[in-house]
Amino acid sequence: MTEVNPKPSPEESPNERPSKISKTLQEEGDSSEEEEEEEKEAVDKSMKPGLQRYLVAVEYIGTRFCGSQQQLNHRTVVGVLQEAFHKFIGQPVTICLSSRTDAGVHALSNVCHVDVERISKRKPGEVLPPHEPAVVRKAVNHFLQKEGDIMVTDVRSVPAHFHARFKAQERTYLYRLLIGPELLSTFEKDRAWHVSEELDLVSMQEACKVLAGHHDFSSFRASGCQVAPYLLDALLLAALSIFADFFQAKSPFRTLEELSVLEVVSTPYFPSITEREQNSSNEEGPHSFHNKCKTGLPTGSISNGIMAGGSNSGTDLGFGIRRRHRCYVITARSRSFLYHQVRLLVGVLKSVGTGDLTVSDVERILNARSITAASPMAPACGLYLGHVKYELL
Repeated sequence: MTEVNPKPSPEESPNERPSKISKTLQEEGDSSEEEEEEEKEAVDKSMKPGLQRYLVAVEYIGTRFCGSQQQLNHRTVVGVLQEAFHKFIGQPVTICLSSRTDAGVHALSNVCHVDVERISKRKPGEVLPPHEPAVVRKAVNHFLQKEGDIMVTDVRSVPAHFHARFKAQERTYLYRLLIGPELLSTFEKDRAWHVSEELDLVSMQEACKVLAGHHDFSSFRASGCQVAPYLLDALLLAALSIFADFFQAKSPFRTLEELSVLEVVSTPYFPSITEREQNSSNEEGPHSFHNKCKTGLPTGSISNGIMAGGSNSGTDLGFGIRRRHRCYVITARSRSFLYHQVRLLVGVLKSVGTGDLTVSDVERILNARSITAASPMAPACGLYLGHVKYELL
């Protein structure tokens, strides 16, 4: 299921004023200086004296959400948050997200802003001083607790002109791959991409070096607009496809400040009998294993010794104890991303890991500047919005 995901206009030239359509269908995270100034002026003129703007960080499991943006008759992140705030303050609010996520995509920390006016319940119409951020967090989580897959993790009071999307300096996405022939654990279902083949970590890391930096990422952006099919009839959808190129971000150039892949301890993690025995006899003390994980272990030692339950496939782990998967995490960090860019990058890196592509092929795909050159897109279930960076006082 695809969400309605308006795209921000990418890197406009300083003297080019974006059209109404490009403002509406902008690529995630980008805005021109003119847009930011216009937004600030509009807010300053329309903001009521009693309104307080809050910056709100939320985490959620994306499995049961039809994306983040509000959709009619579908459960979304914005819809659930707006309902919780409505119950808290007794009046409707508008949630503005820093980053839009598709159906099935998770967030360790997405950020939004919301304007709240505190009205006295005893004296209707009387405006009271704004709530403290801690009060907002506790109250909204109270109304979210029945949802079971979303929570407010942080709240901060910000000036009226502070915009969650325009002020974001950097976004970090994480992608989890679980590798191994064993069936995926129930605890990991819809939380990672299960790859049954072994992946060549070193080759994937070499491919990351090719893709990191400032490039034309035309080969790594989804074609067509981001309009949800269930919101439109077939005729309208066909008409929109004619203008797909127009709806695309004007510039395919992006700067990947970081693109990396690391092997990490699989989660949820519980120590095995062997690890507990080794820990109890280890002279370094009870926290030695934790300290080793913090400082990092040699490539392969985590998966072979810890995550896979032993380096030999015939090792008897005991009845009812499953063999753990190896876990690779791909990190992509940039100010903004093209539509589906991260999932397309992951698809190519996975193909490099399986040997279906070489590092030279990755260079060819990047230089082709065509979506048809890339590998199939990675599924949404493994993607996490990890962090949105701001300059906060």
